[in-house]
Amino acid sequence: MATKKAAGTAKNLRDSQPKYLGIKKAAGELVKVGNVIVRQRGTKIEAGKGVLIGKDHTLFAAVAGTVSFRNMRKTRFDGKTITKKAVDVLSAA
Repeated sequence: MATKKAAGTAKNLRDSQPKYLGIKKAAGELVKVGNVIVRQRGTKIEAGKGVLIGKDHTLFAAVAGTVSFRNMRKTRFDGKTITKKAVDVLSAA
């Protein structure tokens, strides 16, 4: 005879760690060189003036200044025109 009652295993107790993606600096905020503006998967938001892009598509400030977002039109290789968001850092000087 068994001394313990048989118990099933739970299959849905695993979860991935949070990645903390999203916009880190809003429009109008002041940033220093190297401050992260957007963390993203893929280039959902493009890098504009005063912004560089990291190898994981993170956008960060290349110059100190004020963050601003804008919509831009972009033509794809097949001639289709799409609208994308872009982020700029307007230098203070």
